[in-house]
Amino acid sequence: MKKLIPTAIKLKFRVIKRHITDLKFISKNRFAQKRPQENISGFSITIKQEIKKGTHFDNKIHNLKLASKTINQVCIYPDELFSFWKIVGNPSERNGFKKGRNIVNQKISEETGGGLCQLSGIIYHTALLANLEILERHNHSVDIYSEEERFTPLGADATVVYGYKDLRIKNNNPFPVQFKIEIEGSGISCSLNSQKEIEEHHVTFNIIDKSRKIEVVTFIENKKAAISFYNKLRS
Repeated sequence: MKKLIPTAIKLKFRVIKRHITDLKFISKNRFAQKRPQENISGFSITIKQEIKKGTHFDNKIHNLKLASKTINQVCIYPDELFSFWKIVGNPSERNGFKKGRNIVNQKISEETGGGLCQLSGIIYHTALLANLEILERHNHSVDIYSEEERFTPLGADATVVYGYKDLRIKNNNPFPVQFKIEIEGSGISCSLNSQKEIEEHHVTFNIIDKSRKIEVVTFIENKKAAISFYNKLRS
């Protein structure tokens, strides 16, 4: 029966359901907002990654730059929540996004807004280094990369699906912080900027290779922070 419901209707239902949940559990003013006039500087924790070239490379760069432009204007005050989708919005053609590669139902497919998971992933990894509080994060369902192709450690990813899966991070510092994304050529960097120094923590990803799945345990220093499970890519 669910297969007969149009995708647009399903999406609208998911967005409304998420909105109701937010109204029930989280006050609106606790979400970080765009503050274009504010730029935080002084100290930073930075991660750099390669943007792998391939199908829809130009579209992916376009999508990353479009989403980053909004994220760079957000200042996260103490106890405020960074929500990827509340900041970026619906990654639709109407909002200027283009088609790119995504993973849907454990298969690689072409979707509008494809490629944004590298942006959410690098933000998540940076937040781990700063030991920010991760309230919501989802790993991909499958591991699609070989070790030679990997641009970030397995376990450092954060998939986002509009209306369904979000990346939410709480600023647990007594001062504001700001994510700043820079994209140049085939490189992307994410910095967490602050006026006061934040200790950069040691983050490790312990991989346990099982017969059909891969388990990754994430540690910040020696404290378990997350567990991710991946299906192996079917040949």
